[in-house]
Parts: sequence; C-alpha cells; structure tokens
Amino acid sequence: MGSLSCIIIYLVLVLQLQTFFVFSQNIRNGSVPVGESLTASESQQISSSWRSPSGDFAFGFRKIQPNDGFTLSIWFDKISDKTIVWHAQAVNTTTGLVPDGSKVILTADGGLVITDPRGQELWRSLSGGSVSRGRITDEGNFVLFRDGSEDSDVVLWSTFENPTDTLLPNQNIEVGSNLSSRRTETSFKKGRFSLRLGDDGNLQLLTLNAETVSESDIYSRYYESNTNDPNNPGIRLIFNQSGYMYVLQRNNSTFVVKERDPEFSSDFYRRAVLHFDGVFAEYYHPKGVEENSGWVFAWAVPDNICGPDDALGNTACGYNNICSLGNNQRPKCECPERFVLKDPSNEYGDCLPDFEMQTCRPENNQTANSDMNLYEFITLEKTNWPFGDYESYANYDEERCKAVCLNDCLCAAVVFGTNRDLKCWKKKFPLSHGERAPRGDSDTFIKVRNRAIADGPINGKRAKKLDWLIITCSVLLGTSAFAIFILLALYRKNKASKEMKKNQARDIGAATANELNMRVFTYGELAAATGDFTEELGRGAFGIVYKGFLKVSGDSEITVAVKKLDRLDQDNEKEFKNEVKVIGRIHHKNLVRLIGFCNEGQSQMIVYEFLPQGTLANFLFRRPRPSWEDRRNIAMGIARGILYLHEECSEQIIHCDLKPQNILLDEYYSPRISDFGLAKLLMMNQTYTLTNIRGTKGYVAPEWFRNSPITSKVDVYSYGVMLLEILCCKKAVDLVDNVILIDWAYDCFRHGRLEDLTEDDSEAMDDMETVERYVKIAIWCIQGELRMRPNMRNVTQMLEGVTQVHDPPNPSPYITFTCTDDSMSSGSVSLV
Repeated sequence: MGSLSCIIIYLVLVLQLQTFFVFSQNIRNGSVPVGESLTASESQQISSSWRSPSGDFAFGFRKIQPNDGFTLSIWFDKISDKTIVWHAQAVNTTTGLVPDGSKVILTADGGLVITDPRGQELWRSLSGGSVSRGRITDEGNFVLFRDGSEDSDVVLWSTFENPTDTLLPNQNIEVGSNLSSRRTETSFKKGRFSLRLGDDGNLQLLTLNAETVSESDIYSRYYESNTNDPNNPGIRLIFNQSGYMYVLQRNNSTFVVKERDPEFSSDFYRRAVLHFDGVFAEYYHPKGVEENSGWVFAWAVPDNICGPDDALGNTACGYNNICSLGNNQRPKCECPERFVLKDPSNEYGDCLPDFEMQTCRPENNQTANSDMNLYEFITLEKTNWPFGDYESYANYDEERCKAVCLNDCLCAAVVFGTNRDLKCWKKKFPLSHGERAPRGDSDTFIKVRNRAIADGPINGKRAKKLDWLIITCSVLLGTSAFAIFILLALYRKNKASKEMKKNQARDIGAATANELNMRVFTYGELAAATGDFTEELGRGAFGIVYKGFLKVSGDSEITVAVKKLDRLDQDNEKEFKNEVKVIGRIHHKNLVRLIGFCNEGQSQMIVYEFLPQGTLANFLFRRPRPSWEDRRNIAMGIARGILYLHEECSEQIIHCDLKPQNILLDEYYSPRISDFGLAKLLMMNQTYTLTNIRGTKGYVAPEWFRNSPITSKVDVYSYGVMLLEILCCKKAVDLVDNVILIDWAYDCFRHGRLEDLTEDDSEAMDDMETVERYVKIAIWCIQGELRMRPNMRNVTQMLEGVTQVHDPPNPSPYITFTCTDDSMSSGSVSLV
C-alpha cells in the first residue's frame, strides 16, 4: 500500500513537471504557438502573461484602476509601475477596456482575438491570414508570423507597425502612419491628438474633432517639423537605440525633433509617448536599480501647449477652461471662479457656468442702464483668450472696457491688454484656448450673474413684482377677509407654479431614455437643455438645429438635437401634435429617432437623437475621399430608409427635401434620414398631393416647377442626385467649376468616360462594375418624366444586384453638357 502511494505521488510530480516543461517550451524565447491563450483575472492586478526572452517586456491583460476593466497590453515588466507601451485600441466599449474573464487567443486566421466571457468577439488584430506563431521580442514588439520557417521572418502584423500612443527605441514611423493619444489617463479609447508623418514628409502634432477623432477632421496643427520640401521631404521618423528622435529626409539629411545631452547613457529604458493632453515627450528609466526609481523627463514638444496658433477647437483644456504650463511642459487646467467642470472626473474638459448667462431675448436683455447690479465681473489676472473675439477697441481703459461688455447682451467677457496699446476685445461663450502665464500682459473680465440677485431666471423678476403687489394689496384691503384670502391663495399658487417650473428646468425628470420617447416639452425645458440655444449644429429649410443635453435617470444625461421650426403650415395645435405623434411611432434603423416635441405659443420644436458623425455633406465633400465601402453602405442605407417611408409605414411619407445635409451618420457611419417628419404626410390611400414648392436647389424634381401633382417620385429624383454625389464626392451644383452634376454624369456615361467621374478614386476604379450600375440607377432616378423613374423598391433591388439595370435614356433631352479630358469642362447648360 505504501509503495502504491509513492508511485501515485511520483506520477503526479512527473505530470506537473511535464506540464511546466510544455508551458516553458510553448513560450520559449518569447515564441507563442497558435492556440495559446490568456485570461483577464479579477483576482490579480496583472494576469498571466507572455514574456520576452530577457523578461524586459510582458504581453497580457492589465487591470486598469479606477475603472472596472482590463486592457490587452505590452508593458515594461522589470520596473515597479509596469508602464504600458501598447494596448489593443479598437475594443468597442466606453473606455476601451474589457471585462473580467475576457480571453485573448492566438488564432491562425485572425491572429490575436479578444472575446468576452460569453465568447463574443471584441477585437482582433487581423481580418484574415495564415498565422503560424507569435513572438514577444526584447524590443517590446509583438509579431505575428506567416507559415514558414523561424528564419523566414515573414511578418503578417506587429505592434510596432500598429502603434497606439507610445514609441520604443528602434520603432519608426513611416510616411502616412501616426500615433494616437488616449482619451484620458484611464480611458484607452482613441483620443483627440495625433502625431503624424504626413504624405508630404512633414511631421505634425494634430488636434482632431473630439467627436469623430478622425484624421480627416483636423482642427489644428500645433507642432510641425517643416520637412515637407518637395525636393527633400521627410521619409521616416526614427527613434534610435540611443534615444535620438529625428526625421530622416530623402537626401539622408536629418531633422532632430529635440536636441538633448550628447552624454546620454545607454543603460536606460526609453519611451516616447503622446500624452492624452497632447504633449509628446521622451522619458528614460535606469536599468537594474532600485524598483522605486521612476521615469525621468528628457524633452517634450511643443514647448508650450497652452499657446496654440490655431483658433478652431481647443488644445489641452476644454471650453471656458484655463490652461497653464506645469512640470515637464505638461498642461494644468482650471475652471474660472463661478464655473464648474461638466464632467467632474475630467479636469481637462469643458467648464460650465453656475449662473444663467445673459441672452438677447427681449425679456432677458437687461443692460447696465436698466439694472447696474444685475451682472458683475470676475477678474482673471494674467489670463488671455486669444481667439473668438468679435469686436475690439483701441485706447480703452479698464472701466470703459468693462462698460462696453456690460451694455452688450452678446458679450460674455472682455480681454484687456494691460501693457501694450490698451486694447479691449469682446468675447462670446464658449471661451476657447484660455491661457494663464506668469508674464502675461492681459487680464480677462468674465460677466457673471450677480450673486445678490435672486437665483431665478431674469424673466422671473416680473413674477417677483407680482408677488410683492399681491402682498401689498392684501394689506391695503385688510378690511376684507375674503379679499385677503383670495389674494393669498393667488400668491401661494403663483409661488408653487414658479417652484415647479424651477424644478423642471433644473432636472428634466428621472425618466429613462425610453420614457423620454415623444415627450411633450415646455419651451423652458428645451431652453435649459440647450443653454438657451447657444450651440448651433446646422440650419435647414425648416429651421435651426441646436445641441442639447437632457437629464435621465440619476445624474446621467443624453445628448439630443433640438430643431426650432419656422412656423409650419398647421391648421391648429392639435393637428401638429397628432402628426408628430404619428412620426414618433415610426422606427427604422435608417431614420433618426424622435424623442419629443414642444408646441408652446409660437414656438414649435422637434427633439431627436444626436448623431456624432454629423451630416453626409460634411462626410462626402472633403479630401481625401471617404472609403468606397462606406459610401456604398451609405447609399444602400438611405435607399432602405426612403423605401420604409414610402411603402412600409402606416402612413406614407414623402420627404420632399432629401439632400446630404438631411442625412446624418451614427458612430458607425450608418446613415439616418432626418427631417422626414416635417414633410407632407400622406395616408396610404393617397398617391399624390398638391403643395407649395419645397426642397433645395439641385435636388428638386421638375414637377415642382410645373404645378403638377407631387408624388413619392420627387424623393426618387432627389435620391438619384445624392447617389451621384456619393459616387463622385462632388456637389450637385458646383458653382466653382460651373458644373451641374446630373448633366455631366449622363454625358460621361453616354461617352463611356465613367473613369472621369471617379478621377483618382482608386477604390472605386477597382470596382467599375458597381460604379457603372450606380450611375445607371442614378440616371433612371433623375428622369425628367416621373413615369420613367423607378419606385424605391425597384431602386433597392437594383442596388442589391437582384434586378438587371438597363441603359437609361437622356434624363433631360434639352440640356447639353460636354465631358472632356479635363473632366469638368462645361458647355452650354439650359434648364427647361
């Protein structure tokens, strides 16, 4: 029995040693075979990992505090803070993190693949391939190799070629490549700063649109190497083993990003990181010393990120936020007095006033002449807001500068130059690029609501006077107990009404986003949600759209778009409400979702979801062109949305104003048709309507001009124009090149010159079969005779390729247009 126990113990030890040996073999010299996996574990700060041969670097999941999540990362493994140098950036979560229990596995066809605990894929490194193994190197690079011998070095993918926010020695940036900052210190989503070596060889630090964080939406270039000489451009950004970083130019000359001490020792770890606040800096850390030794600052660019040279957007700190330079050239942000952070967890974000800003509405336009105590100024010494002034005055003293702002309902602040020519600059909210410097020669005076005045809105003064009048009358009529009773009852009712409105303005309600659907809002609620209609998103045929924020459950809020309508042709208030409620029941993935409306007096407003990628017009008419695949998906999505309006609703809807400005894009660039509910509503048994002309130049069907019945075919015509715009990325009417797109497109089709429509669009030119089909569909849609146009069901079938598309006739026989070698030269154009 004893010998049997010994045999069992021996076998267990052998199996354990064998398991350890196999595991060691699997990751020997940093090599990782296909099928190996790692799991994010809540029980430990750093989960199991794959280490480089020297142990300097490790690859695996890291727990990120204070967030409840992990990031797949590479980090320095021999220093105490385990500094991250790469992370999987494309995870579709709020912070870029994955939950406990998530897993990464090395696969043959997808490379590294992250799945959540339920097995749902969150991220992958490759969309296809034939991976044979992975390897974590002593340089901190994780490489995926294709089938072949270990010595073949056929690299399919690597973290060095797909950097996030950090460069390591021997990791270079090629032309067209970039680093992207994090969103915040603990949010691993892509941020709004980019370091890019442009196609012209110029190294630039860029500020991007905070909503899209897209390289095509550049707000400013706040650092440049100026290595864009056409005869000697930059060809590579090199970060060598000694810590030098320079742009290598075509003739082998170099531009050093930042000079440093030539005695720089090689016994250090090094990294260069694009921080979430926009500063690009190099650091070094001694090797083989006590663990508590930290990173040492070497250099940073720009020299002062608080002093940008471009007026659009913001650099380090948000709107109404003041930037000052701290240690290691890093910015510090601080809200002015009487302002609070919009997001308390983000000190670099926007600051909101804790008072009601003055507006120019008649009941709110109180100036210094009518009430000297209504507004006062807070003083920000050595502080400047260099951009966004709308008026300036020379030879003004400080008091006169304040006075011109106090008497201007548009004025939010004035900047007063103290040391130069005594200039005074007026500013509007929001204030941008605020900078405080010890040697600054400007002071800022921000106009704020006087704390001595009651906290209620300005237009509440009338109500206060009414309160006083009621009480006074009660005293004067003391001989009548009944009169006192009536007046005091009115006073209480008035006070209760004011309190209710005040509470509504402060908190839209504890409703969830679903409960907000088709809510009836008051004017005051929407004025509060939009900051008194300050941030304009766009203008259209039916009114102006403003950005707003509605509070939902708890302290959370949702972003909305509020459209203030011009007075619509409504017979009465009931009809307007009924139409909007009908529209609110319409749901389709390619239609913007309505949340509610306001119909109060002369004010009519529609509230709908806010879509972060903006309009199709902004997406299309830019260079470089958007991807061909995105444009095809957008064309298909719009067609399906129109088909739903025409045939699949309980009430048929003709949009009447389809154009790129009325197509919005969600976070995935899927199209959503907006303003569809503001057009003429038709019942299902109606086929046409007579109405006043609507629409936009270039998109309007000919029947609008003929006093002919208007049918759903007017939307088909507008769609055909948009389809050509999506195809060519050109506007329907181009006044610069004197081009009407539909005529030019047909003539190029007729002469077999479709390549002129796509010009240098290589993706589209590789798919000329689809290009030709789209052009034919568009020409059928824009036929001048409405009976020749297909309906939207036919259009979607042709787009999907299930219906054959025949060659279309000339849509406008009386128009001539010449398609020449120059692609955009026009002949005579006459419209019938």
